[in-house]
Amino acid sequence: MNEENVEEVKLLEDHIERLQAEVANLQQQWQNHKDLTFHFSEQMQRALSHVCGQTPQGTAEEVLSGLKEEVEQLEEDLQRQSQMNGISIKSCNVRSVQRSSTKLVQQMCVSGYCSELEFQVEFQLSEVKEGEQSERKINSLNVVMDASDLQDFGSFLSGVEESRDLLCFFRTLRTFSDRVDERRQTFQHFQAKYPTVVSLPGGCRSEVMTLHHPELPGCILSVHWSVEVSKEGSVTPKVHLLTKIPEKAQQLFPSEAIGGAATAFHSLLRLVGPEAALECIIREVGLLQDL
Repeated sequence: MNEENVEEVKLLEDHIERLQAEVANLQQQWQNHKDLTFHFSEQMQRALSHVCGQTPQGTAEEVLSGLKEEVEQLEEDLQRQSQMNGISIKSCNVRSVQRSSTKLVQQMCVSGYCSELEFQVEFQLSEVKEGEQSERKINSLNVVMDASDLQDFGSFLSGVEESRDLLCFFRTLRTFSDRVDERRQTFQHFQAKYPTVVSLPGGCRSEVMTLHHPELPGCILSVHWSVEVSKEGSVTPKVHLLTKIPEKAQQLFPSEAIGGAATAFHSLLRLVGPEAALECIIREVGLLQDL
């Protein structure tokens, strides 16, 4: 074989490699198209087929019109679901990692927020077909949240990742978020109502609110309001009252009021709830006098 033939063979081999790469790329695109249409509605499948160069029934205008209507319906459904469950989705990425005639395995990443709590959930979803029936199962689950929101949420996250109970995570996240919002709103209410008495050292989302009379320096009541979440997803608000009264200042207060403040506060909590209990305890110890 002379040098000219060797060069021609080399060019043909390079051309074959490029064709093989192009075929592999087209096969991957087609596989992605099949994976997408696997869960899409008929309108979506027709539009995707049109984009991929296939010939669906109807003109391009009809396909696009049907697709637009489908997207609008999906947006309305998503908005309605967000209003109902309080959870808003920012992004959802899906990648197929295994596919056969009887099994589909997809890697999913969903990010969003519930109130002011942001989250990112990564999980692997497998769907196995047996005849006309199919079974879906989550194989792995990883939840990422801002560390500042995990004081009372960490043990629950570990448990839900172990059990792979995605429904329990979203249900508990909504309840936890609601209880945190109630605490924030109550703290903000008292700070706005009694700005000379109430302070929030850690901000309105912290667990601590302090009460002090402007004319009684060193006399401080601290309200510690935590929202605890068990490993099983039970959400329990717990409110405690702590007193800090200098020895000299105790002479200005009845001993019964000081010693029984925490007990009276917990009794009021059971009867009237946190907001009314805080209002009563402030008046009981005389912090509103002369205000």
